[in-house]
Amino acid sequence: MSTKTLIDHLQQQLRFARHVEPAQAAVLIAITKEDDPKVLLTRRSKHLNQHAGEVSFPGGKRDPEDSSNIAVALREAHEETALNPYDVELIGDLPMQQSKSGLTVKPVVGLIPAQIELVAQPTEIDRIFFASLRELMETPTQPHAVQYQQQTLYFPSMHIEEEIVWGLTARMLVSLFKYGLKYDKEWPFLLNMAPLSVDLHAMTK
Repeated sequence: MSTKTLIDHLQQQLRFARHVEPAQAAVLIAITKEDDPKVLLTRRSKHLNQHAGEVSFPGGKRDPEDSSNIAVALREAHEETALNPYDVELIGDLPMQQSKSGLTVKPVVGLIPAQIELVAQPTEIDRIFFASLRELMETPTQPHAVQYQQQTLYFPSMHIEEEIVWGLTARMLVSLFKYGLKYDKEWPFLLNMAPLSVDLHAMTK
């Protein structure tokens, strides 16, 4: 697949679901509109109670005044990165995901201008960075060790831009590859066998 056609593929393949359930949270997968498109990612603050220091998409929980999953994703992206909602060209959504805490999360996909200037909300975000969509597709899967109940589990991850992308964020990227680009990236749930006593559903980040 030619790099300059990645945006064309996304625009052709992605749509918004006709019957959309209100999710408990939503994220914005923002992709720069250029020949070598890049994905907007953030590293969450180390001081947060949940997912501290982890790479994620801009997003968060639904507020009572949010009218839709799209509204949640755009509001949260603006709050976390100062991304102007009017700079986002919405092109579709992806299947609902579930966080390890049990929240239903809706990924919303949009295009943004290249070289856009963003500002991290310091209480929530330590870093804003952009990763090449093609490199994310092609980067080898590597094991990421997670300590859980006195044992180590190894989850698949992508190492890019000196960051580790794993868990819910990585699964959403794999979903983007599948539905938006017809590219199946092999993505096992675990890279080692966990004891049967482990609640694997609870470990879904």
